Amino acid sequence: PAGAASTSGEPTVRTTAKVDYAVRAALELARAHPLDGSRPAPVTRQQLAEAQDIPSKFLEHILADLKRSRLISSVRGADGGYWLSRPPAEITMADIIRAAEGPLADVRGVRPDSLDYGDELEGLQRAWIALRANLRAVLENVTLTDLRDGKLAAEIDALADSDDAWAHR
Repeated sequence: PAGAASTSGEPTVRTTAKVDYAVRAALELARAHPLDGSRPAPVTRQQLAEAQDIPSKFLEHILADLKRSRLISSVRGADGGYWLSRPPAEITMADIIRAAEGPLADVRGVRPDSLDYGDELEGLQRAWIALRANLRAVLENVTLTDLRDGKLAAEIDALADSDDAWAHR
């Protein structure tokens, strides 16, 4: 996601297909993760692609990003595939987004705390930082276990329950 200006002039936060697919692929691996703590059986890229309707070639790049970030592991061969490197309760949406695309919020590719607007625009910088803080408040507190089990924390669920959250503006 990145802060940008929409055609209406309001700030927008966009979630790319890459981020959506990365979260869905990781969620599929969380579903395959044994609850008893034993080593997960590898899931093939094709199984992941079919289960989540993700283009296989695109998924290949996403899985490489997740592996590079040590969120998943893999083995090659006839019995090869991918699995989560840590339990699903220890992997957040923020971890996955950072692995797939980098910082949760930036402005023109720059982290909000690194912007140099000068004193006259300090309020704008603080607004971008507040946006990042709000993204973190949600994304760093939603784990793959939460998504797998369909149970979000009460404060996050309350945000989604708000009528304003569903309004198209």
